Amino acid sequence: MSDVSARQAASLFCSATASWDTFLMLWNCKPQARAFRYVGHKDVVTSVQFSPLGNLLASASRDRTIRLWIPDKRGKSSEFKAHTAPVRSIDFSADGQFLATASEDKSIKVWNMYRQRFLYSLYRHTHWVRCAKFSPDGRLIVSCSEDKTIKIWDTTNKQCVNNFSDSVGFANFVAFNPTGTCIASAGSDHTVKIWDIRVNKLLQHYQVHSGGVNCVSFHPSGNYLITASSDGTLKILDLLEGRLIYTLQGHTGPVFTVSFSKGGDLFSSGGADAQVLLWRTNFDGLNCKDIIKRNLKRLHFDSSPHLVDIYPRTPHPHEGKIETVEINPKLEVIDLQTSSPPVMDILSFDSTTITDTTVRTLADKGEEINSYFLNPSLLSSECSPTTSKKKTEDTSDFPSESQRSIPLAVTDALEHIMEQLSVLTQTVSILEQRLTLTEDKLKDCLENQHRLFTAIQQKS
Repeated sequence: MSDVSARQAASLFCSATASWDTFLMLWNCKPQARAFRYVGHKDVVTSVQFSPLGNLLASASRDRTIRLWIPDKRGKSSEFKAHTAPVRSIDFSADGQFLATASEDKSIKVWNMYRQRFLYSLYRHTHWVRCAKFSPDGRLIVSCSEDKTIKIWDTTNKQCVNNFSDSVGFANFVAFNPTGTCIASAGSDHTVKIWDIRVNKLLQHYQVHSGGVNCVSFHPSGNYLITASSDGTLKILDLLEGRLIYTLQGHTGPVFTVSFSKGGDLFSSGGADAQVLLWRTNFDGLNCKDIIKRNLKRLHFDSSPHLVDIYPRTPHPHEGKIETVEINPKLEVIDLQTSSPPVMDILSFDSTTITDTTVRTLADKGEEINSYFLNPSLLSSECSPTTSKKKTEDTSDFPSESQRSIPLAVTDALEHIMEQLSVLTQTVSILEQRLTLTEDKLKDCLENQHRLFTAIQQKS
């Protein structure tokens, strides 16, 4: 299990999972409910996420592509191509208008969901980028890389504005807290760290796992953090008190991912044992709507400190000295696994491919799929194709065909320019790939030279 994403509505909970089997699974968590298996990626699916409205599903894969799916049984998807190496993570902005992708080509790319087009790349990491996440207000992006750094990016000027480094290990995953004032990192060195980006200070340092930490998820209240580790456990941290409160056992191997539902009363986890576990929380009784309303008022990271931001100001290197509650669902929960679960295979069809040079235009009447993907953040999951198309045309700032009065010569010139830009972009992409290979070879040469120099010194 590579990743898991959860969507919750009234009396309905859906979970999407990405896996090494190259499939994307959509689960309706009702008794006797059927699951959908989406077929389209050609390699391991590394990340999956619902859009903020829950009407779209984005997935990333080692096949170097990103796909945007309609989470129903029609199987329509839109493919994005721009990265030159496997894509490790995806993340929607809070308004659903942008998508950030992180890749092993050492870059982060940002896409405009409204027009279905590539916007820009962020380059400063010197090794594979494992994760990139938007801040709640969309003004910042946090990323982590195997170069042992965590970087904060300004989405307005597209510059790196802050940098946190670690000499021990690298972060597998990073995430903003609900107010956008702090970030949490899941470390390969078995640690979880909380950083305050307003004062550039490490607030909390937890050593509660015996294996690498692969994923973290903030509770919507911001008071709790859940972690998933290769030691086979999930742990829940109380950030206000600065201590470990629950250890959850249930997976029989490394746990790769965990995610809270929007309301925080449920969360799901996935691991190497090919299991998806659904959990119910009982440690925070705050109302979901009140939490969201409060967080929306405090989306700016330079806002004055609030009570929920005042975490303990000293590190907490817990080493199992404090007794915590351990929960093993195998002793308390009925195993719902079956030898033949009801699964419906859905093949991706009638898909469109979007590269970093594609400019979206309005759909023709017969191109139903374009009406789904032109402005996904404004659609709801219940929209029919006709309704979706109508909303698209109402909200799009593109003129309709009947309203256009562009001379033919200008149209031809624009098309020629677009063709030249496409060729130029492909050339830049090839050069970028060659530069990456050159950097890797140069690094290997330097390492070999250092080994030879050390061996000569030892002989002499």
